[in-house]
Amino acid sequence: MAKATDRYYGTGRRKKAIARVYIMPGKGNITINKRSIDEYLGLETLKTIVRQPLVATDNADKYDVLVNVHGGGYTGQAGAIRHGIARALVKADSDNRPTLKSEGFLTRDPRMKERKKYGLKGARRAPQFSKR
Repeated sequence: MAKATDRYYGTGRRKKAIARVYIMPGKGNITINKRSIDEYLGLETLKTIVRQPLVATDNADKYDVLVNVHGGGYTGQAGAIRHGIARALVKADSDNRPTLKSEGFLTRDPRMKERKKYGLKGARRAPQFSKR
């Protein structure tokens, strides 16, 4: 195991998902909730999303990633993990910041579920209208 000084932390958020991400020098293993990335995320697109910050900074095989994520669905969790990895990479080496910033990985996605309004059946769905 790496020393505590070689461990970098980043918090990622997307919709209702919150990811606590630790990166440490290693061979490129990604562990999500004590399971491998292939076991946890079924879709290849989600695995690609998670790896994007590592690939953009050429660190795919230099760091092991340990993730604890909860809330939301798989897509939201993948976005949260990507955000957390990007933040941790900036803490590990500040030279990564311009690359990650230009790719948009450090920006938290502000889109959230819209709240339900009174008099409506959903956020915008109105009750069915009948003339008679």
